[in-house]
Amino acid sequence: MIHRERLSARIDGDFVVFLIGMRINQPWKVRKWWPVAAAMPRMIGELQRQPALGFLHAEMWFSRTIVLVQYWRSMDQLLSYAASKTAAHLPAWKAFNGSVGTDGSVGIWHETYAVAAGASKSVYVNMPAFGLGRAGTLAPATGRRRSAAGRLGRHGDGQQEDEI
Repeated sequence: MIHRERLSARIDGDFVVFLIGMRINQPWKVRKWWPVAAAMPRMIGELQRQPALGFLHAEMWFSRTIVLVQYWRSMDQLLSYAASKTAAHLPAWKAFNGSVGTDGSVGIWHETYAVAAGASKSVYVNMPAFGLGRAGTLAPATGRRRSAAGRLGRHGDGQQEDEI
């Protein structure tokens, strides 16, 4: 459903944004990159079936570089999942190291950001629930929440009320 009004995401407490992806450096080596690409949907499915692990939501984009943005409740839960001997992550990581390693055929990367409560900003206009707005909840961006400074809890900085 498209929400036509100006909305902002709300999420209680601290949270983690985890960016992870892969780059297909040698597209003709399907046997190298396909198992890497196929591993992530399996992990996401596992995480969605077990909300107690702390996974909140993910968005994915596909091209030569695949990007997945994940939202987690805490850094401890993300790291615990990554190290779990019973989860899908470690076997996928071992398979990558065994099959690809550092041969250059497939690149992988990740970045992790711990976000303190109230230290994020978001705005959505003419959008379905997306990203942090799906990990948390959507609420009208009204009053001070209409400006970036207001959404970040900063006031009196002279920013326009209706800026994105």
